[in-house]
Amino acid sequence: MTIYIALLRGINVGGKNIIKMAELKRMFEAMGLGPVQTYIQSGNVLFQSNAEEAPLRKQIEHEIEAVFGFPVIIVLRTIEELRAIAANCPFSEEAITEAEASSDAESLYVSMLLEEPAQEGIDRLDPYRSDSDDYVIKGRDVYLLFRHSTRNSKLSNNLHKLGVPATVRNWKTINKLVALANAMEG
Repeated sequence: MTIYIALLRGINVGGKNIIKMAELKRMFEAMGLGPVQTYIQSGNVLFQSNAEEAPLRKQIEHEIEAVFGFPVIIVLRTIEELRAIAANCPFSEEAITEAEASSDAESLYVSMLLEEPAQEGIDRLDPYRSDSDDYVIKGRDVYLLFRHSTRNSKLSNNLHKLGVPATVRNWKTINKLVALANAMEG
């Protein structure tokens, strides 16, 4: 059995697309995906399945729309992929510490994409790299370092220019999900 982490995009933000985690957990269990564990309200679900990623993702998206009444994009990562994300941060400790010192919010994030972005998308995003906002793309993942808030970041606000559906999590959440997945593995 593969341990997957489903990362739901755009739920429980600003009072829109509300999904209670207990209800989401029940839905996953009803699909036969278990054991199931959720983490915080932004929509992170850990579960086990033997299914392949693409059909599993489509099945979960379909079920969420059927149960909750609105479409949600799901990004799936395996435990191995999530461990690799956490182990391969391209930014130096010095750069991260410097960014954290100049920001009153989280500085390090990962945008997880459904697929690798095309070069055209990267070319559209690149003009938004700056002294205060930086990124590194590794496969289907974009590491983001913000020296100020993400709220007013031109880079953050233009990630869609990659042309690939994605969802973003902060570094603390990534590491907590790795710890939860490791515990699930037993």
